[in-house]
Amino acid sequence: MWRRISNNWLYLMGFLFASGLMGFGLYLQYVKHQDPCPLCMVQRVIFIAILVLFLLAATHGPKRLGARIYAALIVLLSLAGVAVAARHIWIQHLPADQVPACGPGLDYMLETMPMSSVLKELLHGSGECATRGWNFLTLGIPEWSLLCYLVLGFWAVLIALRNSR
Repeated sequence: MWRRISNNWLYLMGFLFASGLMGFGLYLQYVKHQDPCPLCMVQRVIFIAILVLFLLAATHGPKRLGARIYAALIVLLSLAGVAVAARHIWIQHLPADQVPACGPGLDYMLETMPMSSVLKELLHGSGECATRGWNFLTLGIPEWSLLCYLVLGFWAVLIALRNSR
């Protein structure tokens, strides 16, 4: 069955998976009132970039070289997401006295700081990032995000390897 499914459908599955993750994040934010911390916002941007790449690949229908390029880009983004999620997990497991102080809000930073400083502050994380919100099977949002980044990167590699045979 794996061989009978076109790559476009496989890319579409990756897009739908990443879209579902974004939809769930918006559900947590707007229905469950769990505002995203700075590291969550960075992770969302990475998920959006991954879902855009999967959508582009699904509409483009790349051959062998194109599938490898898409896989490389998705894997790079996935690894960046893993790094951000790992930092988030690390902050959440710090002792209370070592948690970084809460920083200014994103709106304020965007209005008053250069973009390089905003990115540095976002990637550094803040006290908000130490708060554990929703969890499932004892794993919180950053742990699930890390796993999902790995799945999405692996999925892109599988499609590229499938294309090379």
